[in-house]
Amino acid sequence: MRVIRAIALAVVVATALAACGVAAAGEDDVVRVYSGRHYDLERAFEQFAEETGISVEFLYGSDAELRERIAAEGEDTLADVYMTVDAGNLALAAQEGVFRPLQSDRLAEAVPEHLRDPAGRWFGLSERARTIVYDPADVDPSQLSTYAALADPEWQGRLCLRRSTNVYTQSLVASLIAKEGRDRALEIVEGWADNARILNNDVAILENIAAGTCDVGITNHYYLARLLEDDPGFPVEVFWANQDGEGVHVNVSGAGVTANADDPELAARLLEWLATTGQETFVEGNHEYPVNPDVEPGPIISDFGDFQVDPLNAAEYGELNAEAVEVMAEAGYE
Repeated sequence: MRVIRAIALAVVVATALAACGVAAAGEDDVVRVYSGRHYDLERAFEQFAEETGISVEFLYGSDAELRERIAAEGEDTLADVYMTVDAGNLALAAQEGVFRPLQSDRLAEAVPEHLRDPAGRWFGLSERARTIVYDPADVDPSQLSTYAALADPEWQGRLCLRRSTNVYTQSLVASLIAKEGRDRALEIVEGWADNARILNNDVAILENIAAGTCDVGITNHYYLARLLEDDPGFPVEVFWANQDGEGVHVNVSGAGVTANADDPELAARLLEWLATTGQETFVEGNHEYPVNPDVEPGPIISDFGDFQVDPLNAAEYGELNAEAVEVMAEAGYE
């Protein structure tokens, strides 16, 4: 039995696994994964291989590169599974015909309806809460409430946000369009643009808050969890947005079986395993929330407390991605 890891789009190297006490996989018992997700996949794939005797071959790349590769390979694609982050990427892949519909009772039970494609083309495998973070030395949590409220004048010069080119920002704005309508979403984004210092990534937002450059920001929860893992005293805290309304915006890391998969049954087994038996292993390396309600979150993020999740289907804000980009451009949001 073995796991094959691709370290570049055109280079594949073999890595032997330690003896694991199960029969070696047959030559055909291989699932091939093209992954735009770059977080700690090796351990999950190795555990899957050990438990099932099915090997995993995978390569990393950018989302656009991998979709282009799948399209170019056509019926001869090596990919059985396409895995990526953000509902916008998953929705785009579905629109481009990357996935085949999958009917699976195990996935239907493990993955809540709002975290999977209504047509069964892709399934969320981990949750990424994008919420408000703040400096407790300068902000009382009673001052915080909603994403929209960060457009108010009181936050001018005190807010840090991520660039409009980032898929997480785009999906958050898409969710505003779905909930508030385009006109109101435009007003909110204009207020953000007026108030905010725009930074390149979530870690920069958190570090600027810790340094006192900003008082408040919006990031994915796990970036803070990573910093707290290294420094439990890191001086930034989470505020769960929109708790008196629709709830926190949650994005996903997810995957689907490709339309031209050589081994769709084995690919489906991998997705089912990742959402059930392997769910804890899949999420723990990056401090993500499990999609499976029967799996408990890790200790650091458990300390963030419970929160109400926006039930808007991730496919909906994925499909509104292009409009979200237009709204940000109209608002002058960089």
